[in-house]
Amino acid sequence: MISQKQLRFVVKPIVFVACLLPAALIVTDTFGLTGSLGANPIEEILDRFGILGIQFILIALAVTPLRQLTGWTQLARFRRMLGLFAFFYVFMHFLTWLVLDRGLAWQDILEDIVKRPFITIGMIALVLLIAMAATSFNRLRQRMGRRWQKLHCSVYAVGVLGVWHYWWQVKADALEPAIYASILTALLGYRVYKRRKRRNPREAVLATQ
Repeated sequence: MISQKQLRFVVKPIVFVACLLPAALIVTDTFGLTGSLGANPIEEILDRFGILGIQFILIALAVTPLRQLTGWTQLARFRRMLGLFAFFYVFMHFLTWLVLDRGLAWQDILEDIVKRPFITIGMIALVLLIAMAATSFNRLRQRMGRRWQKLHCSVYAVGVLGVWHYWWQVKADALEPAIYASILTALLGYRVYKRRKRRNPREAVLATQ
């Protein structure tokens, strides 16, 4: 078992650096230090940040099931960090679209949000993530009480919207968004199963007899 000191000063910094590494690779690829972004660098950066955002949302959602299945309670200590990295990558995806792809042309941006459904749902997901990131501090959690729990449960909605956004955006090969959709379905299914089990403890006991 990892001690609290090891967790705080060894494991958490390693996980933090590992989470930040994909962003560092995008930066170094942008300047040609470690690789190339291909013929359309803006689209490549946009796609990579967006996919990383979805991946980190799914990883954050997987923390609780893994903690319950493995019994490693210390996994919960990483949930907030992973959630904030999910917000970071989604926000970088948004900024890349806003600044590099659309050039801060606000009229075109507003038209895209209103007229292009996959961008509309992406913006809804971003707004929810901003609300969760802004209320991720312990002091706000205590002040908000049960409202905090309800707000942060919307991370599942963010997952659905994120995968949906990606699926609509893909024009040809939908294999990757289909994989993410399958993982998300499994995580949602597990949550539903655990909730029903808590509501019907007597039935769960009878089922094991």
